[in-house]
Amino acid sequence: MPQPKARISLSGRDPARVDSVCKQIRDISSKTGIEMAGPIPLPTKRLKVPVRKGPDGGGSSTIDHWEMRIHKRLIDIDADERALRQIMRIQVPDGVNIEIVLKA
Repeated sequence: MPQPKARISLSGRDPARVDSVCKQIRDISSKTGIEMAGPIPLPTKRLKVPVRKGPDGGGSSTIDHWEMRIHKRLIDIDADERALRQIMRIQVPDGVNIEIVLKA
């Protein structure tokens, strides 16, 4: 019977914080001796918002463009109970979302 897998998806606005969590997961997988594939960087989502500079309707129409970038990483790891318990105890910094999905 094949070993079940866990897919960990990380997303956040700061790529350094996302990569630091990836490094912690990589350290856990090397210490426990389980196989890990990734982190696989997914395309960066760019959310753009045009905002008018003037507070009222008078004057020329000048517009600022604000942008927020969402960085994503995927990690596939063997679903070893001991390793997953350690991964769940990782201190995830603010602004980083982590999702763990088990696959058969």
